[in-house]
Amino acid sequence: MKKLASPSIEDVAQAAKVSTATISRSINNPEKVAPATLERIRTVIRELGYTPHSGGRSLASNRSNTVGAIIPTMANAMFASGLQSFQEELSTAGVTLLVASSGYDGRHEFSQVQSLITHGADGLLLIGADRLKETREFLKLRQIPCVISWCYKPDSPLLFAGFDNHKAAYGMATEVLARGHRNIAMIAGISRGNDRAANRIKGVRQAIKDFGQGARLLNVIEARYAQEDGGDAFTRLMSRKNAPTAIICGNDVLAAGAIVRARQTGIAIPDAVSITGFDDIDIATTVYPALTTVRVPQRRMGRSAARLLLELLSTNSKPASIEFETEIMYRESLGPPRPQCQYLVGT
Repeated sequence: MKKLASPSIEDVAQAAKVSTATISRSINNPEKVAPATLERIRTVIRELGYTPHSGGRSLASNRSNTVGAIIPTMANAMFASGLQSFQEELSTAGVTLLVASSGYDGRHEFSQVQSLITHGADGLLLIGADRLKETREFLKLRQIPCVISWCYKPDSPLLFAGFDNHKAAYGMATEVLARGHRNIAMIAGISRGNDRAANRIKGVRQAIKDFGQGARLLNVIEARYAQEDGGDAFTRLMSRKNAPTAIICGNDVLAAGAIVRARQTGIAIPDAVSITGFDDIDIATTVYPALTTVRVPQRRMGRSAARLLLELLSTNSKPASIEFETEIMYRESLGPPRPQCQYLVGT
């Protein structure tokens, strides 16, 4: 079935061989449509790329002065200040923000993209560049203005306001190596469908490979971004015979979980093992010892993403992407290796 640039309800009705009233009913009251007919209509809607538009969209300008943002999670603070700055910048331009979360699930992100556009969003802020093919095709077909944040790809046609995760993780691993660590492990976020987590793993691997001199990445454990999962991963790493002298974590929540578990099991940080994080959210300075981590410029990214999206919406021309630099915040959780202090959990 040939996709149309802007399919109408009449196009869907014709392709599904039903009336426009049935199409409307399948969208608003699907329980009133026969299952076989409903499935046929949904298949046509998906194949044509049709999205019903909210009645709130201005007929004169075809603009609703509303934009959407889909973040992976609202469960912790890693996106909070960036999203706040994004909203503040939009507010000064009289634009309303609708927020949804994907739960790090590509199919749910696709559903949220469709929902926000259905409810009249003129453009979107998305996190990361890795998403399902059908999501990419939907955005391209509907010509939805988008800004991608929390990552940056210089060779991509997409519009970015973000940073290079590979480079940032490479920099942190290089600093850990410079402190004398050679046996290193990593507690990373789940990399499937998450280019930020995947590129942080790649950055650490590349830094260790480039450094040589006997440096090894002993283990990489991928975990959900939850403090308890960070603690469990820490226990697994430190229970092994060949325990690391430094653990590089994919974000501050995982690192905080590792630090808390270390204190619970009597492992001294950084004497027995150093721990580093990524993001520099508030928890980085409230855990003890305070966390050495990568500071992500969340607020500046949020403001810039809003400005880029507003420019894209007002001029219909694509501005240049913006790359931000990250910064390592040195605190007490990172020190030189002290092999005499090595400690195996459970011994």
